[in-house]
Amino acid sequence: LLLERVMQCSTWGPASAGPSLMHKGARPTQPVGHYDFCQRIPAECNERTPKGPPIELTRKLWASIVNVNNSVNTRIVPRTDMEMWGKEEVWSYPDSGFGDCEDYALEKRRELMNIGVPAGDLLMTVARQPNGDGHAVLTVRTSLGEFILDNLQPKVLSWNDTDYTYLKRQSTENSGVWVTINDGREDAVASVR
Repeated sequence: LLLERVMQCSTWGPASAGPSLMHKGARPTQPVGHYDFCQRIPAECNERTPKGPPIELTRKLWASIVNVNNSVNTRIVPRTDMEMWGKEEVWSYPDSGFGDCEDYALEKRRELMNIGVPAGDLLMTVARQPNGDGHAVLTVRTSLGEFILDNLQPKVLSWNDTDYTYLKRQSTENSGVWVTINDGREDAVASVR
């Protein structure tokens, strides 16, 4: 049903606003967990994607996105970094079958890259939940907008259909660089000041 709605919007007229995209800002600090991840696996943070339009969202790609989201969400058992590593903020692939939010997102990113989605369209993203807790999700950038793959939500949603305040995410051109997000909602503006 969501894809049908999204696909109907693919014939935007001149008066249409086009796909819903996050507004990017300045270059913030890289999340400490991502920095450590890059130190352990440098190739993950040296991926370059030429500037250009996002990947075309086809029915086949949508089915793959939904399948990867569901598969990873059901295969991985939630565990905190403290439970697994004895410390906070360890970003890693959940190869052991356990992980926390960023581990789910990293696995989804890896699986979608394996089927040909460019790194520049698969962006690790840091957000704040309505209760104030930090959270990491994967943003998939497409020709029909940006969608969130989340371990706390079984559905793939457009970023602006979630109740998160988006703070920062990977650059579309360089996987080792991060940019701030201002999603235009009132609480988002206050949270990044």
